[in-house]
Amino acid sequence: MDERDTIRREKQRWERELVEPHAGRVPERAALRTSSGIDVHRLYTPLDRAERGYLEQLGFPGEHPFTRGVQPTMYRSRLWTMRQYAGFGTAEQSNARYRYLLERGQTGLSIAFDLPTQMGYDADDPLAEGEVGKVGVAIDSLADMEILLDGIPLDRVSTSMTINAPASILLALYVAVARKQGIPPDKLRGTIQNDVLKEYIARGTYIFPPRPSLRIVTDIFAWCAEQMPRWNTISISGYHIREAGSTAVQEIAFTLANGIAYVEAALAAGLDLEQFAPRLSFFFNAQLHLLEEAAKFRAARRLWARIIRERFGAKNPACGRLRFHAQTAGASLTAQQPENNIVRTAYEALAAVLGGCQSLHTNSMDEALGLPTEKAVTLALRTQQVLAHETWITDSIDQLAGSFFVEALTDELEARSSELLGKIDTLGGAVAAIEQGYQQREIADAAYQFQRKIESGEQIIVGVNEFTTDSETEMPVHQVADELRQRQADRTRRVRESRDARACASALETVEQRARSDHNLMPAIVEAVSCYATVGEITERLARVFGRYQEAMF
Repeated sequence: MDERDTIRREKQRWERELVEPHAGRVPERAALRTSSGIDVHRLYTPLDRAERGYLEQLGFPGEHPFTRGVQPTMYRSRLWTMRQYAGFGTAEQSNARYRYLLERGQTGLSIAFDLPTQMGYDADDPLAEGEVGKVGVAIDSLADMEILLDGIPLDRVSTSMTINAPASILLALYVAVARKQGIPPDKLRGTIQNDVLKEYIARGTYIFPPRPSLRIVTDIFAWCAEQMPRWNTISISGYHIREAGSTAVQEIAFTLANGIAYVEAALAAGLDLEQFAPRLSFFFNAQLHLLEEAAKFRAARRLWARIIRERFGAKNPACGRLRFHAQTAGASLTAQQPENNIVRTAYEALAAVLGGCQSLHTNSMDEALGLPTEKAVTLALRTQQVLAHETWITDSIDQLAGSFFVEALTDELEARSSELLGKIDTLGGAVAAIEQGYQQREIADAAYQFQRKIESGEQIIVGVNEFTTDSETEMPVHQVADELRQRQADRTRRVRESRDARACASALETVEQRARSDHNLMPAIVEAVSCYATVGEITERLARVFGRYQEAMF
C-alpha cells in the first residue's frame, strides 16, 4: 500500500472517530466556497494535490512554468516597485503630489488621467464638462505634460500610465518631454496600460472599434521594440474585470484570453514573438480572499507560461514570464467606517506579495469617499513599506508553496480558467466573444450573485451589513474645484494660438494619412504632439478613419 492509500485510510478514520462526534456537538458552518465557487474542504492533505510532478507543476523561480515567481531570487534581491496611482486636477497639482510621494519613498510613478483624456477629448470640448481633473490629471497637449513631469528625472524613475484608447498619444507625449530633457527613448522605463479589449468588457473608456484599436496596439509594440526596448508596451489588465464583479477564475481567463488576442494580432502584423512577448506585462486585482488570491497569481503565471510555449511555440522562456502589477481592490472599500479600509488594504497587499507581484499600488482608506488626501495616501504607502521591511515575508521565495490548500487552489484555478479559455476559443477568440457580449454577460451574472450574498447577509461586509454603528466617522475629503475646467480650457486655447499652425496642421494630416495606410502610426503621432497638436485633435483625425465605437445592447 502506497502513502496516498495510507493517508486516505487514516483520513477516513479521523473523520469517523473525531470529526463526526465533534461536529454533532458543535455544528460546522454551511458549505464554504471561494469567490469562484470552489468548495473549501475542512482539511487538505497530499490527496488534494495534482499527481503531476514537482518540476512540471512548480519548478523553480525564474524558470518555466514560473509558478513560484518570475525572478530567480525574487524579493531577496529586489523588492517590488511601490507605485501609488495618483493624478488629479491640473498638471501642476499632480506634479506636486508626485514629488510628495517620491520624497516619502515611492519608487515609481503611476499616472492617473482624467476621464476626458482617457476618452480623447480636450478640456474645452463640450463633452468634457463636469469631468475635467476629477478622477485624474487633465492632459491636453505637450504643454501639460511638460508641467506634469517637471523636475522628475525620467531616466531614473519608472513610470506607469493608466491610459488605453489614446495610449499611443500619451506615450508620444512622454517621449517628447523626455527628448526635451535630453533623454533618448531607449533610456526610458515604464509601462502604458494600452489594454483596449478590457475596455469593451468591463470599463468603457474605449474610442475606436476593437479591430482598428488592435492595429494601434501592434503599432506601439513594433515602434517600442525599435525605439524603447526597456518599455513595457502593454499591461494586460484583469484589474477592471474583477472590479466589475468577476470571479477570480474569470479574471484569469478573460485577462489571458485578451493576452492571446494581442499576441495573435502582433503575429498577424508580422512581429517577432521572441522580440515582443518578453515586454508584455499584466495587471491584476488583489482581493480579500487571501489564499485564493495568492493562488490566483501562481495559477495565472503557470497557465500563461504554458500558453506561450504550447500554443505559440516560444523557445525563449522569457516569452512566457508573466510579470504583473497588482492593485488592492477598490471594490472592497467602503464609505461606512472607512478606517476599516486600512485593514482590508493591508491583507490585500499581503496577498499580492505572497503571490509574487513585481509592483504594487495600495488604495487609500478614503477612496470610497473621493480622491485620496495626502495623509491617506501616505498611510497607504507606509502599508507597503511595513510589509516590505517589518514582516520578514520577503526573506524566502514563494512561502506558501507546498501548502496542501494553496497548491490545490492553484491547480483548481488553473483548470477552471483553462476550461473558460476553451469556451472563448469556441466563440472565435476574445474579440469575437466581446462582440457577442459573452464576457460582459458572465461578469454581470457573477456580480449579481455576489451582491445577492451581501444583501442576504451570507457575505458579511464589516460596517455595512454587520457590525454597524449609529455614528458616522468624520473624514476630510479631497475636492477638485469646479472652476478647474475653465483654467485648463484657457491654457489649451493659448497653446493652439501660440503654436506653429502650419506645422501642426501638416503633422495632423500626416497622422490621418498614416491611419489610412498600413504604415506605423507612432512616428507621425510623436511628430504631431511635438508640434503641440492636442490629444483631442489627434483622436479626431484617427476617428475620421477608424470611426467611434458604439456598444451593442446584449
